[in-house]
Amino acid sequence: MPASTTGQEPPPPAPRFHPAWAVAAVAFVTIVGAAAFASLPGLLIEPLHAEFDWSRGTIGFAVSVNLALYGLTAPFAAALMDRFGIRRVVALALCVIATGSLLTVWMTAAWQLVLFWGVLVGLGSGSMALAFAATVTGRWFTARRGLVTGVLTAAGASGQLVFLPLLSWLVERHGWRPAAITVALTALAVVPFVWLLLRDHPADVGLAPYGSKTFVPKPLPVPGAARRALGVLLRAARTGPFWLLAGTFAICGATTNGLVKTHFVPAAHDHGMPMTAAASLLAVIGVFDILGTVASGWFTDRFDTRRLLAVYYALRGVSLLFLPMLLAPAVHPPMVFFIVFYGLDWVATVPPTIALCREHYGEDGAIVFGWVLASHQVGAALVAFLGGVARDVFGSYDIVWYASGALCAAAALMALVLRPKRPAPAATG
Repeated sequence: MPASTTGQEPPPPAPRFHPAWAVAAVAFVTIVGAAAFASLPGLLIEPLHAEFDWSRGTIGFAVSVNLALYGLTAPFAAALMDRFGIRRVVALALCVIATGSLLTVWMTAAWQLVLFWGVLVGLGSGSMALAFAATVTGRWFTARRGLVTGVLTAAGASGQLVFLPLLSWLVERHGWRPAAITVALTALAVVPFVWLLLRDHPADVGLAPYGSKTFVPKPLPVPGAARRALGVLLRAARTGPFWLLAGTFAICGATTNGLVKTHFVPAAHDHGMPMTAAASLLAVIGVFDILGTVASGWFTDRFDTRRLLAVYYALRGVSLLFLPMLLAPAVHPPMVFFIVFYGLDWVATVPPTIALCREHYGEDGAIVFGWVLASHQVGAALVAFLGGVARDVFGSYDIVWYASGALCAAAALMALVLRPKRPAPAATG
């Protein structure tokens, strides 16, 4: 094999244990830690309403800012990772999250909630969004990409499983402030793992990506991260697949982070269910989310990704239409069935969506997915805000569940409209 264009020697034979798996493990731990602050917003609505008398719409607005910035930051973070490296960007993001969460302890006005939790935590969490997982898998893996994407996506559910019961117990027994402090300390605890163990590129250890025999030299830092992110958006926006992917993923965000993660606990509480019981049900969603997302990654390596998306959205819509009839003061078997069913489908949409971004946009796929993720979070932000407003106006969440079920039907149709990328015509001599 000839020497690389950067003067590096060809790599030695790959070891039995490829470092790509160690990088994936560190990324998994990082995303698990990140789930701590993603788990808290739905638990804050009732305590903040009771202590400060802020309306649910006002609190929902702060959550919507957090969710929107989470998504809008992702494509720029993917470009910044190309410029400064994964390790630096993620470590700084964790510190920003810890700062924002800690400052909420001393807030006295609603605008401070918007600034600390909405802006700071939103910007930090957006820098470790699913674009982070897409960047890691795109750089380190050629084989097993779908499976690894599914595992890293499931990491968020694993963290939810760990942190939701703990945070709900803290909120109910000791108030929301100890829970916010726990989130800040968790973010800081992950920083050493990222700084000491995470590597930016296979070339850093002199190896080819996992599953490839071709050594890929580490690319030079790409200047102008913001310009590149916007340039990729402008090019992708001229294509139909981008808008179909962005539309379906906006509905995905609206019906998961915006709807269920934010409003399920207060909606169940409206029907007399204790907060800890409702939070525990969300944690159970996390258990089955792990199974569903890993299975979806496996399916993505083997089946038509468009049809997978259509099935996922259709099933999610049907389950949401039944939810208003299932909410009750106590947990009962039909509610458990809904939780299991919804958990399997929670973010099963992520592996096929990332695969479609990579299929249609190649090396820009991670940044394009960052913009698609931005639409996911804008959809989540709208429903987080409008769901709180609907509860204030109508006195229940029923209309929100029904409208979200209809949106899922639209997403299933959009997925089927998406066409596979046509291969480039062969060059003629």
